[in-house]
Amino acid sequence: MAETKTEGATRAGNGSFLFDMNQVGKVDAGTGYSTAHGPLVEGDRMQCGVMKMPRGTGARPHTHPNEQWVYILQGQARASVAGQPETTVGPGALIYIPANVEHYVVSLGEEDTVFFTCKDMSHGIIGKAVDGTMSGPAYQPGFAPK
Repeated sequence: MAETKTEGATRAGNGSFLFDMNQVGKVDAGTGYSTAHGPLVEGDRMQCGVMKMPRGTGARPHTHPNEQWVYILQGQARASVAGQPETTVGPGALIYIPANVEHYVVSLGEEDTVFFTCKDMSHGIIGKAVDGTMSGPAYQPGFAPK
């Protein structure tokens, strides 16, 4: 069985086809720029995960070389893709992020934001912050660690 591109991800295929995402190990989905974390399964061409951003936290502007889909399952967040105006999104919203395009999603303060995500396997789950630092995630006012 091939290794995963993302450390800690679960590999699909070779007899493994059904996954209880409550039992799949969690990964950090944006080490250095995001609080998103959750179970991730990688196949040959796609990776899928159910990620959580604790309320009031999220991702600073970043990019990655693979395209991505984000489907909001729970909570409210503010999001921007490709410099478009920031928009508040909630359950049922589907966000398309082209490869190498700047974007961010930050959970609002009422509850955690949970989303289903898919990316192609040209790269792992983690991208790079646009400002070139991996100095930590985004925080809404009042939610930064003390």
